[in-house]
Amino acid sequence: MSDARTAWHGIPIDDDSSPVVRTYFADEGGWTRVRRAIQSRGEFIAPVHFVDDRVFEGLEVSALMAMCAETAESPTLILLADQVAMSSDEHPLLVIDLFHEPGRWFRAVASEIWSVTCNLPIANMDWEDFAEAVDKDGVFRGFGR
Repeated sequence: MSDARTAWHGIPIDDDSSPVVRTYFADEGGWTRVRRAIQSRGEFIAPVHFVDDRVFEGLEVSALMAMCAETAESPTLILLADQVAMSSDEHPLLVIDLFHEPGRWFRAVASEIWSVTCNLPIANMDWEDFAEAVDKDGVFRGFGR
């Protein structure tokens, strides 16, 4: 990962990775499990960087959209490790579009974050490819399931 070129509201942004922002702080073990699940995908490595700062506690999509309105530069997408992500065995993180259609989102299990973060930022796949592949509960668990 390259050095972050700038910070967006305290979140480092760069061309090589997407931020995973912790928004729930009542479960330290959950945060450790989320990070491990994202980083342990065999040959595929999720290009992410972890943001563990209590200033983002409780951050929601609507607040992110307000942050986008304040500045021109933002990450392409952002992943939130919220209470839902921390408390589920699959760790379904919120994946939020901040570039093409800011505010749209879906959830993706931590073990498939590599697919999202490797393909969306470089337009190898489109948002719809992932959003249309979510299960009935709105969670992306991979293709070909």
